[in-house]
Amino acid sequence: MKLTQQQLDGFNVLLINEERIDAHNSGDLKAFIIDMIEESEPNIVVQLQQVKFIDSSGLGALLAGFKHATAKSGKLALSNLQPQVMSMFELTRLNRVFEIYNDLNEATTSES
Repeated sequence: MKLTQQQLDGFNVLLINEERIDAHNSGDLKAFIIDMIEESEPNIVVQLQQVKFIDSSGLGALLAGFKHATAKSGKLALSNLQPQVMSMFELTRLNRVFEIYNDLNEATTSES
């Protein structure tokens, strides 16, 4: 899985450089997020602008990261969702669980 990580304003920013998050690569994503939380900052923004498709295993990987970050007194937020990916979050009502932002700046400057 192609991932890019950087630090910005007290957040670990994770850019997913893939068009799909599915059973093929969701395990790698979950492991990477958990390692990020354990090794450094528990506050993560996952940028999804390149992701055009996500299935239940991809949603599960993000949810596992969210739960792990929360357990470490951090947060995992999402930004830059494509419309078809956002519709999956709405369909599963995970948009009520995750903080979802329009862009990275909004995600890193929010007070919640």
